[in-house]
Amino acid sequence: MYSRVTNDIQITVMPEFVSERSDAEEATFFWAYTVEIANCGAHTVQLTSRHWKITDANGRLEEVRGPGVVGEQPVLKPGERFRYTSGCPLTTPSGIMMGTYRMVTEKGDIFDAEIPAFSLDSPYVARVLN
Repeated sequence: MYSRVTNDIQITVMPEFVSERSDAEEATFFWAYTVEIANCGAHTVQLTSRHWKITDANGRLEEVRGPGVVGEQPVLKPGERFRYTSGCPLTTPSGIMMGTYRMVTEKGDIFDAEIPAFSLDSPYVARVLN
């Protein structure tokens, strides 16, 4: 589990390798990740867009931008949470994701809530201890 707080917005990510949608011989590796966004502040906010940076094991960077998440632009009142699950395919057995959610307060202030960097590790990668 990976977690980060920006301007009272806590973002927690739980990635999971999906073996049934992966095939090492075909260089297809798939992860599901569940994101929970919690408004720990005193003001209502709305998530309006996302910006993901996905880097595979070869260092190839892909950026994904778009409105909302999973077709929604959730509004979070103080104390509320929003949870969703999405997925990420790679052609390498590991990678890393990070990004931001564009948030707008009820007063119209705009800020980017940071999504913590999280690793995409599959059973096809040897673990290295430093």
